[in-house]
Amino acid sequence: MNSSHHPLADSMQAVTHEVDNQPYALEDYNLFSSDLALQEAVRREGAAGSATELSAFGQLTGSAEVIKWGFQANKVKPELRTHDRYGRRVDEIEFHPAYHKLMETAIVHGIHSAPWTDNRPGCNVYRAALFYLQSQVEAGHGCPITMTFASIPTVRKQPDIARVWEPLITNRIYDPRNRPVAEKSGVTIGMAMTEKQGGSDVRANSTRAFPVGQRGGGEIYELVGHKYFVSAPMCDGFLVLAQAEDGLSCFLVPRWRPDGSKNPLQIQQLKNKMGNASNASSETELRGAMGWLIGDEGRGVANILEMVALTRFDCMIGSSAGMRQAVAQILHHTGQRNAFGKRLTEQPLMQNVLADLALESEAALALTMRMARALDNQEDEHERQLARIGTAIGKYWICKRTPGHAYEAMECIGGSAVMEDSIMPRLYREAPVNAIWEGSGNVQCLDMLRAMTRNPGSLEALLAEIDEAKGMNPDFDRFVSHTKNLFTDLSDAEYRARTLVEPLALALQASLLLRADNSAVADGFCASRLQSGNHQMYGTLPRNVDCAGLIARARPQG
Repeated sequence: MNSSHHPLADSMQAVTHEVDNQPYALEDYNLFSSDLALQEAVRREGAAGSATELSAFGQLTGSAEVIKWGFQANKVKPELRTHDRYGRRVDEIEFHPAYHKLMETAIVHGIHSAPWTDNRPGCNVYRAALFYLQSQVEAGHGCPITMTFASIPTVRKQPDIARVWEPLITNRIYDPRNRPVAEKSGVTIGMAMTEKQGGSDVRANSTRAFPVGQRGGGEIYELVGHKYFVSAPMCDGFLVLAQAEDGLSCFLVPRWRPDGSKNPLQIQQLKNKMGNASNASSETELRGAMGWLIGDEGRGVANILEMVALTRFDCMIGSSAGMRQAVAQILHHTGQRNAFGKRLTEQPLMQNVLADLALESEAALALTMRMARALDNQEDEHERQLARIGTAIGKYWICKRTPGHAYEAMECIGGSAVMEDSIMPRLYREAPVNAIWEGSGNVQCLDMLRAMTRNPGSLEALLAEIDEAKGMNPDFDRFVSHTKNLFTDLSDAEYRARTLVEPLALALQASLLLRADNSAVADGFCASRLQSGNHQMYGTLPRNVDCAGLIARARPQG
């Protein structure tokens, strides 16, 4: 037998697995300075003075080290330890160190507190931009950050409690130790509202609250019941809804009693979630857990509504951030990858898909940052009404659009996007979370109707905001006229709630993009979203859309 090798085979043995036509990882880049849409939105909505700080934060969050934290925090899930080795109840949750680094980064930079402590112009816009950048790295830790941020309006409804707790909530010190509040310089806040029998219908809650002494705001009660979904159970305190003598009421329940003993807020198990894996969620028993009544008995829903409004706004930020990270990943990948003799970004059909996804991302950002400006100007009646109705609409639309966006982005990359060492599977699993949490789609649509009836002038404020772009695009003008006609007969408004909300969302996004002074973005959005029957799947942009320009605008620069 001839055992000799072919000379060509010998020469190729060392190079058969040389990596060719594959991109490098997207890391060590500036998430802020490489995002033109974000930079423009920050200037447009009133936070131009914060650009230098945002650029520094963008460099941090785009670093390979911080990006790695996101992967590590999701690879090793939180673990519950109910008792210490001596049998004492501790209800402690153990995280990968990377999770704590992400939490510390968010808190040190004030994502949990800036609008309450920082008087800079456009502080809600600045804070939204920070959260938008950090959420692109890792979404799960955003849950306790959001709840801590959003708790302040509710805590302030009980001034004596706020005097003690607010400085700890807003302090830029992250202390994850499972210790009494008196031993800490910074705390985080969670929520415990959902029960098995009620879900979104919190008025069906059966958890009971019994006064230890006097009844009334700031007084101590003991709570008995079961909470089916407690977000971030490692927090230091929880805003809890429970039934008192005069009805559903809101309580601040600490993890430890003021005397240093363990409060019987006992974790039964952690939820085994599809997404949001880095963050703990739990089922919890309240076995006589002490809590302070916030405000009056029977005002629980009213007292917690402002918190819920802010957590819903953060869902908009998080979903917009997920879209942006998906667009950054696919444009980075397709800009380096060749197929059929061309770069993927030069292939006409791929250009159509990429540009379409970039349009969706920028429209989501524009709506989110406009709502941030409305939050910055709550003394103005128009802005207050716009924030009320616009947040419900934006939370519904942006969060609903994100899952399909994430899937289409994965397809742009192909098989590599399914691999767990890519960020894409995580973006896909996270995508439905914000659409469900803090009120699912139906709840948001009904909330929009509630805003119309309980906040007279809110729909008018929204339509006035939309009309600011009147005359700038014929497709827009026709679409707005059709949308307004939908409200002439509201006899079956609840049945048609989604039919009412969706065109309002599109009209508002189109108006904002038209006034943002980028014709390629605005005209592309109007041509693809506002003409009847045009937009079925991503990648169906009509002729004459500047796909190459949209791709170049959205591509992240290293």
